[in-house]
Amino acid sequence: MGSIFRSEMMNLCQLFLSSEAAYNCVSELGEIGLVQFRDLNPDVNAFQRKFVHEVRRCEEMDRKLRYLEKEIKKDDTITILDTGENPEAPQPREMVDLEATFEKLENELKEVNSNAETLNRNFLELTELKYVLQKTSVFFDEQGSTPPLPPQNESEPTSSITQNLIPAEEGKGPVQLGFVAGVINRERMPMFERMLWRVCRGNVFLRQSEIDTPLADPVTHEGVNKSVFIIFFQGEQLKNKVKKICEGCRATMYPCPELGSERKEMVQGVQTRLEDLTTVLTQTTDHRHRVLAAAAKHLRTWFIKVHKIKAIYHTLNLFNLDVTNKCLIAECWLPTYDMGCISEALRKGTEKSGSSVQPILNRMDTTMQPPTFHRTNKFTTGFQTLIDAYGVATYREVNPALYTTTTFPFLFAVMFGDAGHGILMSAFALWMVLKEKSLATLKTTNEIWKIFFGGRYIILLMGLFSIYTGVIYNDVFSKSFNIFGSSWHVKPGIPDTTLINDKQVTLNPGDREEYIGTPYPVGLDPMWQISANKIAFQNSYKMKISIIIGVVHMLFGVMVSILNHVFFRRVINIVCEFIPQLIFLVGLFGYLVILVFHKWVNYGEGPEFDVQHGSSCAPSVLITFINMVLMKKENEEGSVCSQYMYPYQYIIQMVMLIICVICVPIMLIPKPIILKKQHDNKVIMRQLQRQRAESQEEDGMAPAVHEEGDEAFEFSELFIHQAIHTIEYVLGSVSHTASYLRLWALSLAHAQLSEVLWTMVFQIGLRQQSIVGAVMLYFIFAAWSVLTISILVLMEGLSAFLHTLRLHWVEFQSKFYSGEGYAFTPFSFKHFIEGETEE
Repeated sequence: MGSIFRSEMMNLCQLFLSSEAAYNCVSELGEIGLVQFRDLNPDVNAFQRKFVHEVRRCEEMDRKLRYLEKEIKKDDTITILDTGENPEAPQPREMVDLEATFEKLENELKEVNSNAETLNRNFLELTELKYVLQKTSVFFDEQGSTPPLPPQNESEPTSSITQNLIPAEEGKGPVQLGFVAGVINRERMPMFERMLWRVCRGNVFLRQSEIDTPLADPVTHEGVNKSVFIIFFQGEQLKNKVKKICEGCRATMYPCPELGSERKEMVQGVQTRLEDLTTVLTQTTDHRHRVLAAAAKHLRTWFIKVHKIKAIYHTLNLFNLDVTNKCLIAECWLPTYDMGCISEALRKGTEKSGSSVQPILNRMDTTMQPPTFHRTNKFTTGFQTLIDAYGVATYREVNPALYTTTTFPFLFAVMFGDAGHGILMSAFALWMVLKEKSLATLKTTNEIWKIFFGGRYIILLMGLFSIYTGVIYNDVFSKSFNIFGSSWHVKPGIPDTTLINDKQVTLNPGDREEYIGTPYPVGLDPMWQISANKIAFQNSYKMKISIIIGVVHMLFGVMVSILNHVFFRRVINIVCEFIPQLIFLVGLFGYLVILVFHKWVNYGEGPEFDVQHGSSCAPSVLITFINMVLMKKENEEGSVCSQYMYPYQYIIQMVMLIICVICVPIMLIPKPIILKKQHDNKVIMRQLQRQRAESQEEDGMAPAVHEEGDEAFEFSELFIHQAIHTIEYVLGSVSHTASYLRLWALSLAHAQLSEVLWTMVFQIGLRQQSIVGAVMLYFIFAAWSVLTISILVLMEGLSAFLHTLRLHWVEFQSKFYSGEGYAFTPFSFKHFIEGETEE
């Protein structure tokens, strides 16, 4: 509790480590994750530091491991084993063994991949040759072994084309016509055909046939659709043109024998070679699979070891070396509470290294601002993240996250007050909480899921608080529950036809035949749900509740500020800021809240209220407050109703207004003047000390004291800053109070959207009184459920969440929270392993 309320006390320490023990000591500190090291070599280039060679070796090992990981992911049958083991950082001498292992695996895998690629390329070429021989045999059989003459009609090509390309060789036909055959990508076939027709002027004859089965690319292993072609031509000149066109279109030409017997013999030879290649490819694939499967068992452990070694050497690069190069000197921030734990870790590291020189940990006096460190658990981490997103707390400043654990879900629930929607939200969050161990192990890159899971306890509380406010509003999916029996009844003597025909009823609390005078035990009476004046009643109620909650929330923020002033011993801030701020806020807006309660208690309908305290004579709280600020006095002559709620109201209001106005210059003027006076006194004291020291030096009694120059003090800058702070608080008190009306606005909007969704969607099926309506209701309920979750729970929930976040960041935290610190980022292996920190 102490750490979440106010950040941990931090110490700046100097650490002396022997060269042989430094690695193991830093390793032990990385395991506990409680030390933040300072860079003592800020001006030294990263490539000029002592351990840059070791860091590069780690980066090379990391590259090899990532190569192995990529190859393993290509094989869908292999999974990387993750046992959750967290091995210790290896000793420096073990780096050689790791490097040798990774080098051997990489070379073996590269060799296997290279051989497999070569075999796949040979397999592809033989497969294409087989299809060329088969397709050309069919063509020659159709033509009776006589190659056709070129077409006489030169208007269009003789055939159309579609696919992939490959080179070709020449053969001789029985009619002194040359031909080439090959394979081409199917999508390049139209272009290939047009180019042949135009370049050769129609003096070639092209036939093509599509290969039904896609052929695997030897590099990408993706299926590629291809076509077999054969081109007939006459003469050496056309032969050269055809070959150049085939090369330009990336077609592959294959030798095709002239005689059918030679083609059949060649097909048999190709088939035999394909069978042999298939056997070799299977063995190569099995060997690659075995290599990757063996590596997958240890890959995660290897990654952790390499990351730990790299993190240690990165940290050692922040240290300084003494003149003998036998000692490393570091400066670090660490929590005061954990000094014993850190000393024990250093002792263990020294013993592990076998060094006889014990490490030395000295506290240092410093004027630097320490980092801010809040110990959090899985419940408070989400709330602390919300606060840190606005700004990290100044060192030892009161942390708003402690109060946010309650105020945040409550303010959200005021805007999201529906018990049904709260149950849906709570159920989802409860599932994440109960399954958090299994869900935490899922490796996902979905940012939305990470946000939901990280804030599971926030969502759970928001849902539970929404159920509470939904019960207070008596609102469950825009409907109400009548558990205790309504306090409103139908007047005697009203016929049933009137009740059936009147769709809406206006409730009148003053009519005792309608209202029995006893309020509904919990929340709003369910009868308000069907009343014609429901909106008017809820508007007034929720608006006043919003103002009350807002003023109480801001007053609490002002009260928290005194904890900071007392802790930091800022007496001037207590007198010149806290007291006038409190008086100003209570005198104006606290008084407004008192008027609201006074009106609720002393004005109403019924026999217990006289005429002047009836609902018709109840003065408007808003008008009363405006008249108070404007110092306007109402003329009550000839009026039965009094404009004042209690005796001497005008005088009391004027006194409070004058006091509030006096508080403004108190907030503005005294503080800069007092600080200027204190600074002048310090300057005078320093001058006297300097003169005394000089006189003693002249008398030979003491050496001269050399002091640093006086700190710069700008009175005008300080006064302007105080003026801005004062204006911001005075105007902010008005705007911030009005800002809390968003509680009222979003609450009404959520209730109306829920009611509209029920009326326009769900009642479509409920109005049907036949079997068709029952069938329709099945599908309408599905649509209503989808719209409810997507619009009312997700979209409206996100809107209420953002508005609640703004009320905390601006309206609440501005009263006491500066957020000018920087976070404590300790050296921890956990961050490196989980990828939370990049070096």
